[in-house]
Amino acid sequence: MRIAVLGAGSLGTIVGAYLADGGMDVELIDAYQEHVDTLNRVGAKVVGTTEFHSKVKAVTPENKSGKYDLVLLLTKQLYNDSVLAELLPFLNEDSVVCSLQNGIPEQKVSSIVGAERVIAGSVEFGATFIEPGVSELTTAYDQFKQYAFQIGELNGETTDRIRKIQTVLELVGGTHISDNLVGTKWSKLLINNAFSGLSAALNGTYGDILDHETGIASAVHIADETIKVGHANGIRFASMGGFDLESLELGSESDVPERIRAFRTTMEPSRLLRASMLQDLEKKRKTEIDYINGVVPQMAEGKDIPTPFNDLVVAQVRAAEETRTVPDFDTNLQAFEKLLAVEANKQSLS
Repeated sequence: MRIAVLGAGSLGTIVGAYLADGGMDVELIDAYQEHVDTLNRVGAKVVGTTEFHSKVKAVTPENKSGKYDLVLLLTKQLYNDSVLAELLPFLNEDSVVCSLQNGIPEQKVSSIVGAERVIAGSVEFGATFIEPGVSELTTAYDQFKQYAFQIGELNGETTDRIRKIQTVLELVGGTHISDNLVGTKWSKLLINNAFSGLSAALNGTYGDILDHETGIASAVHIADETIKVGHANGIRFASMGGFDLESLELGSESDVPERIRAFRTTMEPSRLLRASMLQDLEKKRKTEIDYINGVVPQMAEGKDIPTPFNDLVVAQVRAAEETRTVPDFDTNLQAFEKLLAVEANKQSLS
């Protein structure tokens, strides 16, 4: 099996390193020339909650060659039109494209490469790009080896090819097959909305959010909005890491303290993570906010479900994009404090 890791950034570098070390024929593809050169010269280095090094092969997109049997898609959704169109000549009729992107991009991916080629999944570990050739694993190592991916067929069937790809990805970390792929992607979206979105909007780690009462209460409301909008669209959320995310839905404001405790327990292994969207803002790049928190208000249209917390995250990240600045934690947190006060006032009046 010939494998391409398309988008060898923070996550892709780690995935490629473990696949190569496991003896797979894998090519890391990334547009960052210095990163590619370093990977070829000295290999891929993983730091953080583990220390690991592996020799790898890397190329820039224009130097792809031959045909790939499996493509692990880790580029940003912003570039799907061009990235996937350029990939088509390098696919066999039975090649598989495994979408590991944030959000729920499978319909778009299928429209370009063909639905029969597409499987999808959820990356359940975090990473930060440190420098060319080096990526930091920010999820606790034991958690990473137990829950690294969920993957599944678009129709929920457990096929021979999905089992084969599971075996490949097990070389990286724990890989679980989902019979509710849409629910899996929405569950990942929920976590990204609650923590990646806030990490970018506030300029902090997941731990900063977990440790601040306003931050974690806002994460609870973001999750609640995502669950309610998902349910309104017929989504059944999948468990992640053995945790039932639907249990985070709020019945009333009195549920918030218990939901905070659940989040603090569940997300503790990821406290070192800084969102890739925050890293984009630091590099003055456009983020994927419209494909993360922005999905919730889009899918809430016509459902009579307010989404003020997700709306605020989107507004703050877009403002940072437009001004090419990095948010200030204390300044942006004040807007969430006001929003929480509004929600508490609504509860007292009801």
